[in-house]
Amino acid sequence: MRVIINTSSMVPIYEQIVDQIKTLIRDGILKENDSLPSVRILAKELKISALTVKKAYDNLESEGFTITVHGKGTYVAAINPDRLLEEQKKELEEDLERAIQKGRRCGISDEEIKSLFELILEG
Repeated sequence: MRVIINTSSMVPIYEQIVDQIKTLIRDGILKENDSLPSVRILAKELKISALTVKKAYDNLESEGFTITVHGKGTYVAAINPDRLLEEQKKELEEDLERAIQKGRRCGISDEEIKSLFELILEG
């Protein structure tokens, strides 16, 4: 499993880890019951605090992407396709919201944004 941390990013390191592991799961690179590196090993590889990795793993577990078995490790959970689709829709909504806000900051009207969106959809 390869995780790359961008230290100059405004995104917190634990969120970068969460996002990359979710992508690996969504893309089928990590499959149900695959084990993730231990907190200590990943922290050592990334040269970051084990607490940061632990926070990322806790978030993944709370969102249903992983299961942690005390003393055994963290494993990819069985992913519900509906939940996965909902997660992808949520990410798309966030991306679209950022694009709309950027357009508005640039002085582009909502109508112009809608026209651009429709043009892109016709692609």
